[in-house]
Amino acid sequence: MRAQPIHAVTVAVVFQLVIGLTATRDVVAGEIRVNCSKPDGRIRPLHGVNGGPLCDGETVDLSAEWRSLGIPLTRLHDCEWPLPDVVDMHAVFRDPTADPQSPDSYDFALTDAYIQAIRDTGARIVYRLGESIEHTRHKQYVHPPADPQRWAEACLGIIRHYNEGWADGFHHDIRYWEIWNEPENRPAMWSGTDEQYYRLYATAAKTIKAAYPALQVGGPAIGAPGELDGERLQATPFVEGLLRHCRMQQAPLDFFSWHIYTDDPQLVVRKARAIRRWLDDRSFAATKIHLNEWNYLPNNDWSGMLAPGNAPHRQSWFEAIGGATGAAFTASVLIGLQDSPVDVANYYAGDTNPFSMFSRHGVPKKTFYAMRAFRLLLNTPVRVATSGSHPGQSAVCAGVDQERNCVTVLVANYRADDTQFDVIVDAVPWKSSTAWKTWRVDATRDLEPSETGKAPPGVWRQTYRVPTPGLLVIQLHGET
Repeated sequence: MRAQPIHAVTVAVVFQLVIGLTATRDVVAGEIRVNCSKPDGRIRPLHGVNGGPLCDGETVDLSAEWRSLGIPLTRLHDCEWPLPDVVDMHAVFRDPTADPQSPDSYDFALTDAYIQAIRDTGARIVYRLGESIEHTRHKQYVHPPADPQRWAEACLGIIRHYNEGWADGFHHDIRYWEIWNEPENRPAMWSGTDEQYYRLYATAAKTIKAAYPALQVGGPAIGAPGELDGERLQATPFVEGLLRHCRMQQAPLDFFSWHIYTDDPQLVVRKARAIRRWLDDRSFAATKIHLNEWNYLPNNDWSGMLAPGNAPHRQSWFEAIGGATGAAFTASVLIGLQDSPVDVANYYAGDTNPFSMFSRHGVPKKTFYAMRAFRLLLNTPVRVATSGSHPGQSAVCAGVDQERNCVTVLVANYRADDTQFDVIVDAVPWKSSTAWKTWRVDATRDLEPSETGKAPPGVWRQTYRVPTPGLLVIQLHGET
């Protein structure tokens, strides 16, 4: 089903219900208060994605859906899954022994079209320099470059093409350039040693920054940064070694990129805070944090992806990721990230790969509608004070638009039983009566219009029950 446009100007209130894993869960009845008269910062557009809207050899075009979401930033990795025929170094700079100063050494055509389609939606880009993951037994491209300096010079050619118009290129102003992906993920992403990656990173990062000081260079797009010990990160030897190497070589690390797949929305925020503390403690306080792959992992178990001989399990596993549970998880994470030190976030993914918010044929999944619900919140970017949150059970986020004309409430019920609660909006920013309407995302609905009503002037109050898992959007506006 295609998304239906929602035209009202909005002021947003976001209420998230997340219940911990317990043997018995009671119905929660609570009171959530929003004070529209007390601003509390800005709501951040952290709903970036991976991939692009042109998929399957341009036979699927998701540009209209991307525009409806207002995707702020996409990371170019695993593009055109499972055929890496764009973006990857081997697809653009096909002969690693060629002259990186010659335009004839590059094949930009397919990647040009891929990137132009992204820019046409209004999204900006994180360009991952390197290769896509190879799950095949035979690895073709995920090997350390034989000549890191020549590889770095080829990176400069790509930058010149997309930012400076070189070789019949463009002026896309791509700011973020990432060196490789998950080099600890071996052999699927890297067949070399830690030291070979450190050398590649330092060589490429210093070469790029010397030529383009204003660009942001980072990595390592780590899939396993370490585990939490309380609220501190017990970092892996690999990432500790990378930071040491950057210090020794005076190599820039403008952003530290990392990934997480989990079934716990709170873990995403806790790990982000721990990574921030870990970087600060090692004198990398200026390094930004890019959470540039994240998604729901059913039961924290990868068996669904890694069970090619068990098709029913594989199908149900991916259906959970894109279904109502994945939708509630997605909304919960987007809400939680508002109070995290994450500077950039990219959901995996926004194309048609199996983890995406779209089917292989380009049909929106329920996770797409969770993104649509979050997009309503972003129409109201001035955050306001809230009360009534319960750590581990519920959280509240609220915002007001610049015109102070509407209120939107997004409720994400991730793991609670059917939950009844009151939403109370104080200091409603209009003196007239209030009109309201709702939309729901759950097992049977895809952000479809549900109830409508009218209320007298003053404080607005309503009681709701949201199924598990499910989302509820309530929009209020003053009558003229």
